[in-house]
Amino acid sequence: MRFENKVAVVTGAAQGIGEAYARALAKEGAAVVVADLNEEAGAKVAASINEDGGQAVFISCDVSSPESAQALVEQAVAELGGIDFLVNNAAIYGAMEFNLLISVDWDYYKKFMSVNLDGALVMTRAAYPEIARRGGGAVVNQSSTAAYLYSGFYGLAKAGINSLTQQLAHELGGQGIRVNAIAPGPTDTEATRTQAGDAAKDIVRNSLAIKRMGSVDDMVGALLFLLSDDASWVTGQVLAVDGGQTFRL
Repeated sequence: MRFENKVAVVTGAAQGIGEAYARALAKEGAAVVVADLNEEAGAKVAASINEDGGQAVFISCDVSSPESAQALVEQAVAELGGIDFLVNNAAIYGAMEFNLLISVDWDYYKKFMSVNLDGALVMTRAAYPEIARRGGGAVVNQSSTAAYLYSGFYGLAKAGINSLTQQLAHELGGQGIRVNAIAPGPTDTEATRTQAGDAAKDIVRNSLAIKRMGSVDDMVGALLFLLSDDASWVTGQVLAVDGGQTFRL
C-alpha cells in the first residue's frame, strides 16, 4: 500500500494501459480519478475498482481543453481532497490514421497533436498547483519508442512528450514535483492489435532483444516505481520499457 492517502489522476484510463495503471494504483492504496472521454467504459472501470475494494471516481475529460482539465481538477479536489499524482496517458492511438507528415489532413493533424502532445501540458498546467499544495508529488507522461523511430506524426508527438518531460521537470522541481515519462515498446493491447495486426510478430522477431510483446503489467511496474519514493531523486527521465527495441548511448 505504497500510495495510501494519495490521490492519482490517470487520463485515458477507460481501457488498455491507462486502465491497468488505474487499477494498480488503487491496489496500492491510492484514490484514483479515472479520466476519459468514453463515459460508459470509464464509469465501468471506476465501478469495478470500487467493487474490488479500492476507491475510484470517473470524471469525463477532454485533455485538449484547458477548461475541461480545470473542471476535472476542481472535481477531483472536491471529491477526493487533492491531487498527488498525474499520469498523462490519454492519446489518439487505436483509431489513428496512417498518413505522412507532408500529406496528413491539417485539421486532423492539429487535433491529433492537441491530444497526444498538448494534452499532457494542458493537464499538467491544471493539476500542478494542487500537487504543490499537497507538498509535492509526481507526474508521469506516456511516451513511446516511436519517438526514436520513423513513425510519422505519432512519433513526432512522442518526441515532443520527451522534451516536454525534461522541460517540466526543471520548471516544477522547485515545488517538489518530479516529472518523468515511460516509453513503451510494442505492447499487447487492443489498440496495438488494431494498429499493427500481424506485423507485430515481425517487430518482435526482428527488433526486440526479448522476443515477446510487452504487457500492460510491464508498464505498471515502471509507473509504480516512478511515482514511488524509490524514485525520489529521479526526474526529467524517459524510461524505455521496450524489450530492448531501442538503445541510446
